[in-house]
Amino acid sequence: MHRGFDMVRTGRKLPALRRSGMRLAVAVALGVVPICVAPALAEGALEIELNKLESVEGACRSYMVFRNGTEIAYQSLRLDLVLFGKDGVIMRRLALEAAPLAPGKTTVKLFDVQGIACGDIAQVLLNDVTACRDASGERSDCASLIKPSSKAVATFVK
Repeated sequence: MHRGFDMVRTGRKLPALRRSGMRLAVAVALGVVPICVAPALAEGALEIELNKLESVEGACRSYMVFRNGTEIAYQSLRLDLVLFGKDGVIMRRLALEAAPLAPGKTTVKLFDVQGIACGDIAQVLLNDVTACRDASGERSDCASLIKPSSKAVATFVK
């Protein structure tokens, strides 16, 4: 048996530092405290939701909700989007500049896709982040911070 547990069982007093360390060890052993926690994302996430597709004259209007859960003030965030039809065939590829995006703020952006009926779009793919910049300059981690979702009939994936 581990000597530290013997001391607790026998009731001998331990210095406060050793007692707190043992409590932590017991909590970890019981699964109360995880040994390690996978880092979520050091700076939070940038949630991008395809909220709604709406038919307008000769186009499909897309409503995108950007929830910036990071501490980053995006000065540029250019998304490479690919639209797929119900048959799985690419309908259109387009670039969308989503910035500016303030930290901790939710923003709605609209964009129109000319010549496409909303009902024909089955999926929107976030193919790439072609530009990402904050006050310190270009960033290379933006794609990993993005969490896509959809409330529209079409799915939104990366």
